[in-house]
Amino acid sequence: MDVDEAIRTRRSVRRYRPTRVPDDLLRQIVEAGLAAPSAGNLQSRRFFVVKDTRCRGRLAAAAMNQQFIREAPVAVVVCADHRIRNEYEQRGVDLYCLLDCAAATHSMMLAAHARGLATCWVGAFDEAEVARILDTPRYLRPVSIFPLGYPAETPTPPSRIRFETACKII
Repeated sequence: MDVDEAIRTRRSVRRYRPTRVPDDLLRQIVEAGLAAPSAGNLQSRRFFVVKDTRCRGRLAAAAMNQQFIREAPVAVVVCADHRIRNEYEQRGVDLYCLLDCAAATHSMMLAAHARGLATCWVGAFDEAEVARILDTPRYLRPVSIFPLGYPAETPTPPSRIRFETACKII
């Protein structure tokens, strides 16, 4: 699948088959996140790949009870690493590391889709609770969660705003 097709056909999936995701695919997907752009090449993101069912259940509860996080065979939690600073100072912590996490999340989701896997970007969760569940150090901030697995549904494409509405060429 080429990148344009992956971008156009990726969907948010909330139903997954219980099929195990091979470790080599998980590694390829995380490596896509590592290859994502980052501000100043600081790479201020860290990843938790959660296979444990009980842990995924706790993450689902912390994410407004979105049970599809538990039902997928894997959940990935992307965290911003606030230890990484340079000339960007506070803006690096308040913004750039979040952008790094967003770029990594999107890259991993596209890599998963290109390999026949499905995801759903989850941003609605209790950060402090997710940090407790994962026992993260204080300098890591959970930014996004996405369940990962083989899809058990094929959602219809959502409507999108028109190019002319979204873009102004100057």
